[in-house]
Amino acid sequence: MRNIQKALLTLATGSLLSVGAQAATSYSNGYTGQPYVGAKVGQFDLDIDNADDPTAYGVYGGYNFDSNFGVEAEYVGSDDADYRNGDLDAKTYGAYGTARYQFPNTGLYAKGKLGVAKTEVEGDYTNGAVKVSNSTSDTGIAGGVGLGYSVNPDFGVEAEYSMLDSDVDTNLLTVGAQLKF
Repeated sequence: MRNIQKALLTLATGSLLSVGAQAATSYSNGYTGQPYVGAKVGQFDLDIDNADDPTAYGVYGGYNFDSNFGVEAEYVGSDDADYRNGDLDAKTYGAYGTARYQFPNTGLYAKGKLGVAKTEVEGDYTNGAVKVSNSTSDTGIAGGVGLGYSVNPDFGVEAEYSMLDSDVDTNLLTVGAQLKF
């Protein structure tokens, strides 16, 4: 299953790169769109008793229609965290509308996003001689706020806090880097 996910992520990233190379064009109204792809790492904050919060890693891509508004999609997964002497795994898939505010005369910007995300949490542990498996999957409203810095026109870094509305209260804190086209 993980090989299929990796293959799909690679295919999606490649598609974004090829579309992005062709999409950054000037329109007749003078606006220029800007696609981007990035990677992030951080930590899930799951409201589950007796569970360590897993390390998060993910990829994302988006398109800024202008300097203020855009769209973004992301996948964030986790490593196996300790859960009652077993394993806990979390992942989320999201699609968002984004809004940015560029601070004047700097590369610094604030970013907000709002959309929907599917969050899946799975846990396996041993209770005496019985192996117990718990899993939940839910789609709900998700949003986040972040602060970023454009190092140059083609590269930027971001720190972001996201809240995912699901059966398990899930928050996500990440830092990432992105390439813009």
